[in-house]
Amino acid sequence: MSEREPPEDTTLEAPEEPDPAGEPAGEADEEAQTEDVMADEEADLLIPVEEYLGAGVHIGTQQKTKDMERFIHRVRTDGLYVLDVSRTDSRIRTAADFLGNYDAEQILVTSSRQYGRFPAEKFADAVGARARTGRFIPGTLTNPQYAGYIEPDVVVVTDPIGDAQAVKEAITVGIPVIAMCDSNNSTSNVDLVIPTNNKGRRALSVVYWLLANEVLDRRGAEPVYALEDFEESEI
Repeated sequence: MSEREPPEDTTLEAPEEPDPAGEPAGEADEEAQTEDVMADEEADLLIPVEEYLGAGVHIGTQQKTKDMERFIHRVRTDGLYVLDVSRTDSRIRTAADFLGNYDAEQILVTSSRQYGRFPAEKFADAVGARARTGRFIPGTLTNPQYAGYIEPDVVVVTDPIGDAQAVKEAITVGIPVIAMCDSNNSTSNVDLVIPTNNKGRRALSVVYWLLANEVLDRRGAEPVYALEDFEESEI
């Protein structure tokens, strides 16, 4: 089920950049509530389509890669690419099926992006996984001499660009990578793509919340958190 292509050069550190799909533009507006966001209008979704729209999960960037074309439904008049939320929904389920094959403590979730850190940590707490947020220290997966060295069996990353160091090390040690990918991401080093706005606060909260609930469902367990628990309070 790998989506990898031949490896390309990887940028290890990527600064936070302004983006049309980030905060606050990555959040929904009134237009989004009625937006055309999926090819299959009869798709049976995990949550109502309006909730995906309200969180801005569908809002991509003004750039697209060849890798992500199949997950893009259309382009808006303002130049933003719209991700197909039925594909997002389907990939969340697929990722949960995949993660269900691993012991919880052997799952690692990472996020260097500011808006992904809180929901990533909440996901780890909900399913019993491990989290490394903020800067990913080189050697975390590859240097046994490093005090923070760990040996997970699978890695979930919030953005293949911002989390490039984690992706690179996962490839080095030969473990699969699940990634939240926006319209501008390359998926050459990703085994399973979850297409989503990976720059918006609410979008990441919704996707991580749904993924946590689906992983727990595969284990026969009940969800332990509401969506609000995955949303960091704004001070």
